[in-house]
Amino acid sequence: MRIITFLIVVLLFSCKSEKKEIKKQPYILILGSAQDGGYPQAGCLKDCCKIAWEEPKYSQKISSLAIIDPANNKQWVIDATGDFKSQLSLLEQKTSSNNLDGIFLTHAHIGHYLGLAQLGREVMGNKKTFVYCMPKMKDFLSNNGPWDQLIKLENIELKNLKNKTTIVLSPNISIRPFLVPHRDEYSETVGFKISTKNKKLIYIPDIDKWNLWDENIVDIIKTVDYALIDGTFYKDGELGRDMSTIPHPFVKESMELFKDLSKLDKNKIFFTHLNHTNPLLQKNSVEQIELRNKGYNFAKDNLIIDL
Repeated sequence: MRIITFLIVVLLFSCKSEKKEIKKQPYILILGSAQDGGYPQAGCLKDCCKIAWEEPKYSQKISSLAIIDPANNKQWVIDATGDFKSQLSLLEQKTSSNNLDGIFLTHAHIGHYLGLAQLGREVMGNKKTFVYCMPKMKDFLSNNGPWDQLIKLENIELKNLKNKTTIVLSPNISIRPFLVPHRDEYSETVGFKISTKNKKLIYIPDIDKWNLWDENIVDIIKTVDYALIDGTFYKDGELGRDMSTIPHPFVKESMELFKDLSKLDKNKIFFTHLNHTNPLLQKNSVEQIELRNKGYNFAKDNLIIDL
């Protein structure tokens, strides 16, 4: 009898403990941290992708974030990638919810909007999923197939974004787009600032060299709690060809630019949008060790950041 009573008490305590562990505060879930082609990348049979082909646990999905407000049962995604299907599944597993309260798009390069096709009648057949985008991005989607069909069939409903204008998502979270320089063949490019009552996070998966921006990234980092920024390439020459036509800030350049930041500020930084050639994707690489020793971080799929 005493044993049974003891077991009941243990079970009741366990249930209470589990309830306490349920998240109530907003948080970010990293749904992907690789460049537009993901990792491994299609057609790559080189050593950089070999381990990820052989052992899928080393693969990384295309760069994307989920913004989650558990208290209000709301969640949004930044960018609809080519990995959208599996990223939605991950989001549902983490939150036990299939809500999708909106998608925010950064720009019109292939890795950042192709997943919208999954919302169409051939797949999910969604009804009026909100898609937030800047004016040129809106024009691009409205005037090109198959994206215009998503609008005509009301699978998606486009919502306007305006540079440096805040949108209140819930009582706990707001988001603010800001223009950044990038190869804008089809649309402008934005990063996002996500804010709660307690913390602020910036997300810039794609940008040209820092000195081409009219904002000072060093000053911005000092004002936020987290900075998820473009780390597409680790250093020049990584592709074995001229990289001047794809002028992302190399991680090595960024670390040099940020070298005088405090240890606390450096620790806010997570490099993301990593190209398949980037050695930060290689477990225990010299570059991973160098980056960590200097106080920085790199994004990984499934990482949770509390806001």
